[in-house]
Formats: sequence, C-alpha cells, structure tokens
Amino acid sequence: MEKSKCFLKELNYIKDNNLRGSATKLIENLPDYFFEVAASSTGKYHPKYALGNGGLIRHTKAAVRFAYELLSDPSIGDKYSEREKDLMIIALIVHDGLKHGITKDTYVKFEHPILIANLIEEKGKELGFTKEDVALLKSVVSSHMGPWTTNNYSDIILPAPKTKYENFVHMCDYLASRKCFLLEFDGNNNIID
Repeated sequence: MEKSKCFLKELNYIKDNNLRGSATKLIENLPDYFFEVAASSTGKYHPKYALGNGGLIRHTKAAVRFAYELLSDPSIGDKYSEREKDLMIIALIVHDGLKHGITKDTYVKFEHPILIANLIEEKGKELGFTKEDVALLKSVVSSHMGPWTTNNYSDIILPAPKTKYENFVHMCDYLASRKCFLLEFDGNNNIID
C-alpha cells in the first residue's frame, strides 16, 4: 500500500504540482504506525473520532480540512500566498507523523514536533522542497502544540507559535482536537461531506 493514497483528497488541496509531489514523497517517509494508532490513547485530548485504530489519521484529516475551509474564505486565505497555503496544508498532513517517535514507542513522544521538523530538514532537499519551504515547514510543525510547550515528563521546551503561519497551523490542530466538533468519517477514514 502506498501510504500517500490515504491522503489523496488532502493532497489535491495542494495547488502546486511540484509541492504535491514533494508532499507525497514526505508522506511515504512516515512510519507505518502513523496509519494505525489513535490520536490519543486516553481520549483526554481528542474527540471520539480520533480514537481507536486509525484515529491519528482521522485527526490529521480533520486538521487539514479545517485549514482548507478557513483558507478558502477570502477574509482569511487572502492573507497568504498560494505557496504558503500549500505548505501549511503539507505541514498539517505530517505534523503528527512521528507522534510515537521514529520507531513506535508505547507512548506519545512529547518532542514529536521537533522529530518531524528534523525529518523535514534532513529529507527536504531530496524530496524537492526549497530551503525556504523547509524553513516554513519546520517552523510550523515544531510549534504546532501552541502554548503547551512543556511537559512534566520531559526536559524539552517546544517552541511556541509566533508567526501568522505558526499560529494558523496550531489553530487547525487545536480545532481538530476539540470534542465539540462532530465530524463523520466513512470506512476509508475520509470525512463525509
């Protein structure tokens, strides 16, 4: 199975063909567990649709869909170039790509935003991203946790969002983790319109 097939609809939100190709290759670099685990093992921080097998995929698709809908509104979307929009969509597709670490750990790795940022930096050029693309992707994925920059079980301090791009990506991830939004998914983990 090609991993990127899981995100066909979301990849089609990306207007630039080259960026879509780079995003496809980036998805193929994600570990197999990303496509199987829940977004939350306890259900404390995510809605029901993000729990159970494939829950992290559903959470990711929800975050991307929030971005797509918000960026389609000219009062929001016109603040960004088409390339910036594409890069934020890509960032949201992979933001939790290493949530349990490079190899699957039992528990969520608090530093997962840094891990995915490092993967983007390491593979970016070979995947076809420019230096500027890599810088934007790294900044938005590493700060996607928003104000939750510390954890009692880690000495790592994550970066907080500062730019409009970082805040936008955090907002979409945050909305996808709210229990008040009821999204329906079909048997292939696609949002039902």
